Amino acid sequence: MMTILHLDKNHDLLINQLNDLGFTNHEDYSSSKEAIEAKISDFDGLIIRSRFKIDKQFLDAATNLKFIGRVGAGLENIDTDYAEKKDVTLFNAPEGNRNAVGEHTLGMLLALFNKLNKANREVRHGKWLRENNRGIELDGKTVGLIGYGNMGKAFAKKLKGFDVEVLCYDIKSNVGNENCKQVTLKELQEKADVLSLHTPQTELTINMVNALFINNFRKPFWLINTARGKSVVTDDLVSALKSGKILGAGLDVLEYEKSSFESLFNSNLPASFQYLVNADNVILTPHVAGWTIESKEKLAQSIVDKIKAKFC
Repeated sequence: MMTILHLDKNHDLLINQLNDLGFTNHEDYSSSKEAIEAKISDFDGLIIRSRFKIDKQFLDAATNLKFIGRVGAGLENIDTDYAEKKDVTLFNAPEGNRNAVGEHTLGMLLALFNKLNKANREVRHGKWLRENNRGIELDGKTVGLIGYGNMGKAFAKKLKGFDVEVLCYDIKSNVGNENCKQVTLKELQEKADVLSLHTPQTELTINMVNALFINNFRKPFWLINTARGKSVVTDDLVSALKSGKILGAGLDVLEYEKSSFESLFNSNLPASFQYLVNADNVILTPHVAGWTIESKEKLAQSIVDKIKAKFC
């Protein structure tokens, strides 16, 4: 039976169920990439989250590798084209954390509309400012989604309880459903009061939300990003927050994140980040939209199920 190397800790069921299926599992959560490369030829399978990039050099060293399972939604830390050329099967698990992302996105939006962060901080400091914390309601708004895959669909489903119009733009055609109408990017930018990003990191989405993109919106709007940090040019976001073109932002991801998504504060961060930290109309979370107790289990189960279906 196949031998699998695990590079990141995940839910215990992942290794336990793979053991039960007859796979041999090895764990290495601390060795350098170079050390892993030196022994990767001994393994048939690899399980990773985002510890490091699986590039051509790594894949060339992995002479017996048959599959890579990424316990997460995206595959941007893997050279997918080269992996496919090497006949390495790739598994990811966007269905595992889509509900968590949908709930987190809705939570961020409601917190922004109702100034929950600001009000909470003020009350804790002895300020009881009711009029200054008058919120706005989501009902009657138009919510625009860019990207309508697993995450976008999960968020649109959460919005069914509100009297809102939900629009989406996606590079794929015919992805709209009963929860969301697919439109052109121009129509979305014409109508949206809220923009929520649900796109993977690709050449098309890196720096997608820049000054030109922002200014193409007819109305001032609210921005939610639970997708990938490099989709938003932070300097342009800050300029739009200052001008009022963007009314507020909920950011679970940041342009400055490391590719591992595991660290942020070990380098000198620019002034734009400091502005976000101090802004009352910005909510920041540490890339945890899909990071729930339940999603940890569902992500692991999804990877097991896909390995089992392919190789057992």
